[in-house]
Amino acid sequence: MRSAILKTALSALAVLLVGSVPAQATGKPSTFDLPDGFQPEGIAIGPGPYAYFGSRASGDIYRASLRTGKGSVISKGPGTPSLGLETDGRRLFVAGGTGGDARVIDLRTGKVIKSYTLATGESFVNDVILTRGAAYFTDSTNPVLYKLKLGRGGALPAKAVKIPLKGDIEYGSGINANGIAPSPDRRSLLVVQSNTGKLFEADPSSGATTEVDLGGEALTNGDGLLLSGRTLYAVLNRANTVAAVRLARDGSSGKIVKRLTDPRFDVPTTVAAHGHRLYLPNARFTTTPTPETPYTVVAVKR
Repeated sequence: MRSAILKTALSALAVLLVGSVPAQATGKPSTFDLPDGFQPEGIAIGPGPYAYFGSRASGDIYRASLRTGKGSVISKGPGTPSLGLETDGRRLFVAGGTGGDARVIDLRTGKVIKSYTLATGESFVNDVILTRGAAYFTDSTNPVLYKLKLGRGGALPAKAVKIPLKGDIEYGSGINANGIAPSPDRRSLLVVQSNTGKLFEADPSSGATTEVDLGGEALTNGDGLLLSGRTLYAVLNRANTVAAVRLARDGSSGKIVKRLTDPRFDVPTTVAAHGHRLYLPNARFTTTPTPETPYTVVAVKR
């Protein structure tokens, strides 16, 4: 009898002790460091618990384990930015910012498989999304989408196709089309315009855009987008907020149902999901960058 009571007491004590351990000590880190001076912008996750980050300074690609937070540069950049990122599990598609280009990188070797010149004049190739048969890139300076039509087995095309944006979207000064995601029914693309806070549906074939009805609310400073079911997570970078938008099935309307904030946010730009967490790199746009400036990645519950 005494041994049974002692066993029960020890079990209860063990539960109490485990419960008192911080979550970070028993699981994946909720904050981890990127290299000093890295200046992160984009994030992509997978395959497995690995995240990829692009440097807007050098264009380097850094891979980190979500289990440990440790990582290293797997692909040296061209000296121009690596912004939005998307992975198909074996390759990384990279938006080249002011370089006006897109790159496709082999995740196993870190080598550039193919590079595309998307624009020859002033441009800001900002983000990328993969659909079933293509990769689409936004340009925050020019009202166009760039399309890489993928062939059988994901074969890369010889060149990109330019799709002019028309309809409701109107470009002005500042950052225009930025983050991009599929609509819930996968028939259109969703594009956020940072300077106006408007969200648009874009026809992936014609480029025709229609403003999404957000009930009078705006996604000002909208940056990276992530669709999960019918919930669109929109990073509002300088507001240090992630807006969760519940969308209609066809993507024509939506309502902000939640705003996620965290004291660790320092101008996060893009977002990717793993398990029940959202991961966001802190771009720290309000901090003058130096080679010694520290940068972090923050994980929050959805």
